[in-house]
Amino acid sequence: MTASPPVPAGTAETIRNDDAARASLEALRSEIAKAVVGQDPAVTGLVVALLCRGHVLLEGVPGVAKTLLVRALAASLELDTKRVQFTPDLMPSDITGSLVYDARTAEFSFQPGPVFTNLLLADEINRTPPKTQSSLLEAMEERQVTVDGTPRLLPDPFLVAATQNPVEYEGTYPLPEAQLDRFLLKLTVPLPSREDEINVLTRHADGFDPRNLKAAGIHPVAGPADLAAARTAVAATTVSPEIAGYVVDICRATRDSPSLSLGVSPRGATALLSTARAWAWLTGRDYVIPDDVKALALPTLRHRIQLRPEAEMEGVTPDSVITAVLAQVPVPR
Repeated sequence: MTASPPVPAGTAETIRNDDAARASLEALRSEIAKAVVGQDPAVTGLVVALLCRGHVLLEGVPGVAKTLLVRALAASLELDTKRVQFTPDLMPSDITGSLVYDARTAEFSFQPGPVFTNLLLADEINRTPPKTQSSLLEAMEERQVTVDGTPRLLPDPFLVAATQNPVEYEGTYPLPEAQLDRFLLKLTVPLPSREDEINVLTRHADGFDPRNLKAAGIHPVAGPADLAAARTAVAATTVSPEIAGYVVDICRATRDSPSLSLGVSPRGATALLSTARAWAWLTGRDYVIPDDVKALALPTLRHRIQLRPEAEMEGVTPDSVITAVLAQVPVPR
């Protein structure tokens, strides 16, 4: 019998690191499930965003565990986290920080705001005016905050997880398209199924307290080293020219849709490619296939298109447009 050629030491070590990082992120999803029932797509989306260095907008009616989902993610990671409840009187300096006068030294010193963290929960982001909403733009895009002309780098990793309510618009300030485009994913958090809702009530009857995640048995199962290894592996995931062309064709097709006044931009195409690579790696492959692109198309693109008023009146939704585009664009073989 002919012996198999030995695997190079460096390659073997890389494979072990990839497997360990993937296992830690799989454990992360399982850990969050101890607190959040029936929201697996949203959990997966948060993990994908961490891998892609992106940000997430969570949309759902009140009471579907949007905030709990992000808190459980933070509790499952060895990362610093902060929460900001967005209100109409919130000021940009309440987010970014400000210069404070120190009477002892007769000098101004910078007092960092809550944005200087690894995981920022921006709760009900659409309840604060555009001026304060825009204070997050530089942080989300440039990973820094400029105060008094001085840029200050944010920690790495850095992720903004923002929540908003899709049914109550009184007293809210809808995010403009330019700001929505800064979010890598828009995840919808639906009402649970009957079985999942029974599970939720059973947990509460057994003493589950959503304000005390430690008592629920949630503990950190992944940290910065795991994320760094995973991101390196995702960056090495192969993308064939055919897959790149498939992503471009999907995005270009949205620009020709009669239901849309605004299609997906090239930034949206790069975002879809990034999320598809992350999903491919999470599922155990080092190359992207068309199904990876399809799996992430809705959460990656639904907030990057704009419906025509007449289409909206006819009941057309962003998801239905993207689904139709996916059905029309030829799949590479």
